[in-house]
Order: sequence, then structure tokens, then C-alpha cells
Amino acid sequence: MIKISPAILQAVSKPARYTGGEVNAVHKEHSSVSCKFALSMPDVYEVGMSNLGLKILYEVLNRRSDVAAERVYTPWPDMEAKMRENNIPLYSLESFTPLMDFDFIGFSLQYELSYTNILNMLDLAGIHLFSKDRENQEPFIIGGGPCVFNVEPIADFFDFFIIGEGEEIISEVADAFIKWDSTSKNHDRKDFLRCVSEIDGIYVPSFYQPEYYDNGIFKDLTPICADAPKIINKRVIKNMDNIPTIEKPIVPYINIIHDRLMLELFRGCSRGCRFCQAGIIYRPVRERSEETLRRAAKKMIENTGYDEMSLTSLSSADYSCLPLLIDDLTGDYAGERMKFSLPSLRIDSFSIDIAHKLQTMRKSGLTFAPEAGTQRLRDVINKGVTEEDLLQSCSAAFKHGWKTVKLYFMMGLPTETDDDIIGIAELAEKVVALYKEIRSRRDVKVTVSVSCFVPKPFTPFQWFGQNEKSEFERKQQLLKAHIKNRAIQFNYHDASTSILEGVISRGDRRLSKVIYQAFKNGAKFDGWSEMFNFSIWQEAFREAQVEPDQYNLRTRDFSEKLPWEHTTPGVSKQFLINEY
Repeated sequence: MIKISPAILQAVSKPARYTGGEVNAVHKEHSSVSCKFALSMPDVYEVGMSNLGLKILYEVLNRRSDVAAERVYTPWPDMEAKMRENNIPLYSLESFTPLMDFDFIGFSLQYELSYTNILNMLDLAGIHLFSKDRENQEPFIIGGGPCVFNVEPIADFFDFFIIGEGEEIISEVADAFIKWDSTSKNHDRKDFLRCVSEIDGIYVPSFYQPEYYDNGIFKDLTPICADAPKIINKRVIKNMDNIPTIEKPIVPYINIIHDRLMLELFRGCSRGCRFCQAGIIYRPVRERSEETLRRAAKKMIENTGYDEMSLTSLSSADYSCLPLLIDDLTGDYAGERMKFSLPSLRIDSFSIDIAHKLQTMRKSGLTFAPEAGTQRLRDVINKGVTEEDLLQSCSAAFKHGWKTVKLYFMMGLPTETDDDIIGIAELAEKVVALYKEIRSRRDVKVTVSVSCFVPKPFTPFQWFGQNEKSEFERKQQLLKAHIKNRAIQFNYHDASTSILEGVISRGDRRLSKVIYQAFKNGAKFDGWSEMFNFSIWQEAFREAQVEPDQYNLRTRDFSEKLPWEHTTPGVSKQFLINEY
């Protein structure tokens, strides 16, 4: 057990990130269990504690008497410095056990720019970074989450990946380990990897060999182990009512990013937006029954004391029983100051009516995502909403008392022209004018947030060449020049992060040496604007002799083999080609 000196905790920001002991945290004696998991999102505590997937797996594993699951997150640089200075290895929050003493370390892969944090955490734990170097007594490093649909850039660092939804497969992994651990004579980790590779949905990168053409373009990924499957299909939970819901989420001592209860209504999305990876990889749509959700809400509220619950899914307003559920929940907790919210709204009057019902006491801002500034481009990306839809929704919102609207867009989409960029400003102006017309006032606030489009694997745009950094920056300035109304606030981010994300998201295994070099050069918390240093990555590409442009700027041919095609979310390549 690691003991942290009070002097260290007093010297760092937010010491509660590192102390554990929160309400509903599960504490088990390691001597009484047969399998130990350390679950992590490779980011700071406030971000990791907000991740729904880890909350689910934490409860699924800890409901077993023979398994212990604990948490670990990335220390902020001030705490990391203290740990390195005092030779303190990275530890779990429940038992202060060094990560080296766990059987598995599971990382939730949510964002490509968190990958250097993974290496930093393994380094802090004293664990070999490359899977080929790990010894038998070291933990198995597992990855899961949305980024697993192309893990080739980090494949050399992981022992195996879970493709798809984890509630069922994580217990199968635990069962396989307990059986292997009790029967193996030499505990050769390669023997266990052979065992676990037989589970549907498991990808063991060391069982596959990448090939490249002479010009460096990816050629194929070939199994080199007799039992390794050629294609790994994602795992899907078929009946959402048959898997456990969260009952006792951990209550943090400090504010976290999503500091509220999360009630997952359903998985999947029926919208079919061509830019959206989540809409593809989480198919098909599977709903929880209203009765199941109501019971789950009751248990979470009783076990935590939270006064806010988010009804969450990719498009929560599409839940078929939403009006009934909201009526029942607001009725169940009438007079108890319990607030329910929707994280995402459709652009239609139904959503406004629902939002009005949920926010009768306080009119916070509404968020809509037109995604593109013109109808032509919205049709290209299959967004399925019109300018009329947006204006009607805003009209209903303004009549109900809202005066703050956030609009999300992307730039750099396929076939985009300058007219599409200017169309974003024109659409925002129409929303401002609509408010003045309806309310005869000028106190409206319209926030326009524009991200740089990153083509993702297993979307119809996976072949599309991303815009260059200079082109993104030109479009940002073009839009800025056309937003002249003080009621409109324009937000955009450094295009460099989107460029790097574009490189990694469609990369192959050669990028592992780039990521490793960037880590060695000091890259960490790359998803944080104040921490991101693009020059570190540029130098890492040079030192690794890897050309980044071939990954993000190059438009691919349909006949080209892609580095992620050994996994599948269940959609055919021909379907994606037809959509493109």
C-alpha cells in the first residue's frame, strides 16, 4: 500500500484527485479475490470520473465476489513531479495499490490526443511501455471504447483490445484469467493471450503482422497465429434490459466535468449522419424500457444524494418513451428539487416542448447542431435538418423564454466552399433577428462554435482527405470577418489539434514510434489547449521519419486496404462506399 505524505498533497492543486475514499467507492481485500482490474481513462480525475463506460464496468466487475475493480487517472503535472521526485509509483484510488500489482489495467480510449498520457501512466507505474517487452509478472494492458475501431497507432503498447460493448465480455475476460491463473504452470503471458483471443470481440495485436508497400502505404494486416481470427466483430448487447444498470455511482469530493447522475436511455442512433463515427459503431438502436429506467433512477438518487440527472444517449430526444418517462420522473420527485436534463436536442418543436417541461424553473441555454451553414452541405453530410427546422425551433424556444442559443458547426467537410462557411454567419444572424422580432428586445446571445472536421474510420468519409492546417485557419478568419453582430460569439480551436487527431485516427502501426517519441520529448495532456505543443509532435514525426500528410491529407482509393479493416462494427464496406 502506497502512503502519500500530507506535505505532498498540500503542495499540489486539487489534492482530492489523489486521496480516494469517496462515497460508494468499493473496497475489497485483494487476498480475497482472484482477479484485479485497474480501470482508467487516461486523463485528469475530473474527466475520468465523468466517463459513463467506466462507471458501468466498475459496477459490473465489483458485483462479482471474486473480482476487484479500482480506479486510476492521470496525475496533473504538479502531482506527477512530486511522485517522480519521491519515487512514488502510480497507484489505485481504492487501496493505494501500485498498478504493477494488478492483473489488468484497462484504458477507456475516448480521444486520440490522450495516447501520450497512457504511456506516461505506464511509465509512472514502472510497467514496460511496449507489450513485447513485458514480463510475466506485469499486468495485461487492455483498451476499449470508441477509439478501438482503429487502434493500430497504439497497438504496440497494448496486450489486447475489447472491440464493442464491454458489459458481457469483461466478465468473460475475468473468467478466462481466473481459469488460466489457477491452472497455468509457468504463467507465460503469451499462453493467456492465446486463451483470451478465442473470445469473440478480442483483438490481440501481437498475433498480426502489418505489411507495407515500398512507398510506405499500408498494404495488409496478416494473422501470424493459427487461431487468430481474420476479422474481429464488435460485441453488442442485444437486450439493454438484461444488463445491470448503474446503482451506486461514486460521489466525488470535488466538482467533475459532468457532476450529475447519468441515466442511459438507449444505445445507437437512427440518424445516419455521414460524418458521425458514433452513429455507425454503436448501431443498432436498442432502448431500455421505461420501467427499467425509472427503477434505475430511483436507486441512483437514493444512493447518492445528487439533485440533477442527465437523460443521456447519442440523441436522447429520439427515445420512444421520452414523454412518459419525463412525466413519471418529474412526478416521482415533485417537490424534491430534482432536476432532469437532456444533453442533446433534435432541431424540432418536440424537443423544445420537452426542454420546456424540464426547465420550467430556469431557462439555461439550448444547444443545436446544424453542423453546416447551407442546406446543400447539410444534404451532403445527411444531417436531415433544414434552416426552417432550426428557425422554428428557435422561435419556439424564444417564445418559451429562452434567450441563449448555442449552435455547433464543422468546417472542412467534403465539397465545402467559402459560401458554406459564410452561410454559418448568415444563419446565426437570422437567429438573432428572429429573437428581436419575437421578443422586441436585443438581449439574445448566440454562440457559434465551429470545429475542424476530422474524417474517422468506419464512416462514409473515411476516404476523404482532411483540409490542411493553413486552409482551416483561412476559413476560421473568413468566418470571423463575416460575424459582425455583437450578439454572436464565435468560438474555434487551434487547428493543430484537429490535424494531429486526423493523422492518428487513420494511422497505422508505424505511428507507435511517433507517439513514443512525442512522449519522450514531453508530450502529455495533448487534449488540453494549455498543454498542447504542436512543435513536439512535429519533431517526433521528423525523428521517427514518418510523413504525417499521408495519413490525414491524402484521399484514399476505394480499393485500398485500410489499417482498421480487420475489425468491423457491422456495416459493410460497400454501404460506406455507396454513402460516400
